[in-house]
Amino acid sequence: MVAYRSLSESERFDWLRLIRSENVGPVTFGHLLARFGSAGDALRALPDLARRGGRQAPLKICSPATAQAEMNAAEKLGCRFIGLYEPDYPANLGSIDAPPPLIAVIGHIHLAHRPTIAIVGARNASVVGLKMSQTISATLSESGITIASGLARGIDGAAHRAALANGTIAVMAGGIDIVYPSEHQVLYERIAAEGVLISEIAMGEEPQARHFSRRNRIVSGLSLGVVVIEAAKGSGSLITARYALEQGREIFAVPGSPLDPRASGSNSLLRDGAIMTESAEDVLRVLAERRDPTAAHAPELSVFEAPMDQISERALNAARLSTLEALSPTPISIDEILRATGLTHAVLAAALLELDLAGRLQRHPGQMVSLI
Repeated sequence: MVAYRSLSESERFDWLRLIRSENVGPVTFGHLLARFGSAGDALRALPDLARRGGRQAPLKICSPATAQAEMNAAEKLGCRFIGLYEPDYPANLGSIDAPPPLIAVIGHIHLAHRPTIAIVGARNASVVGLKMSQTISATLSESGITIASGLARGIDGAAHRAALANGTIAVMAGGIDIVYPSEHQVLYERIAAEGVLISEIAMGEEPQARHFSRRNRIVSGLSLGVVVIEAAKGSGSLITARYALEQGREIFAVPGSPLDPRASGSNSLLRDGAIMTESAEDVLRVLAERRDPTAAHAPELSVFEAPMDQISERALNAARLSTLEALSPTPISIDEILRATGLTHAVLAAALLELDLAGRLQRHPGQMVSLI
């Protein structure tokens, strides 16, 4: 179990620089912090680690000036950065695999510490779907549940509006200062004043295709369960449901007409075992049956078996070769690599970290990796 503590301002600055550096995502950030002990030391080690992994061009490390500009922009907007394991970091989000190390927050973060349910669904929702979203959201929020969603058109927007009076969380697909879609400007401002806005994306960055799955992962991670209303096959709402399943969250689905393609995904979830949801009472009943209805498991910080200075250069050289031989463009589990190579967790982690920073490794859900 990790002891919660507040970051110093210099630590927060280094955390921002590290997570904004090239090829550093949540998994790599966690490995770097666990191995080097601080973001500052990790930043100094990045160029050499990337070179060892086979990178030729210099790694793009977030400069102090760039980080300071983002800090200044955040301050003007009334935004603050909260680091993983700080007291204000949402416990549910911290419990998922590789949570965002640093989140930008505007508004009342205490709302993310209450029992939270996500409501997601179609952007081109039907009138019936919008009504279901509003009714379920309003009833849950009146019962003390915070409603989380992604500020999208349709189901998301209806859920946010219905929960405004009692508490809602909007997770942004771009920087926290970028309103998307632009038609939700007024809703964005109301949530900033009455609810809470959250993003892991750099300020000023417009939403891109790859950002939406990251947003969906946070929406489900903040929540005890996800309610899906009108989701077509292959939709982002089903991606959120998949993340919820991986994170051990409850999955609720509102049934829809088999003639409506907007209901095909949610009906498929029901066939796969999602909880039939016709009203907020169906959600409240499941929460009441939970042993602890207020939070997911508390976060734990994974650490390596040995610090870097105890791993010899000879061992690392051998590990690089055997790890590259074991990898291919086809994802493979880290456990399989360990069995095939006979490496220790610490040595394999060091080799994978170098490949990751060199831009040669892709990480997949379920502790799977592949070579790029």
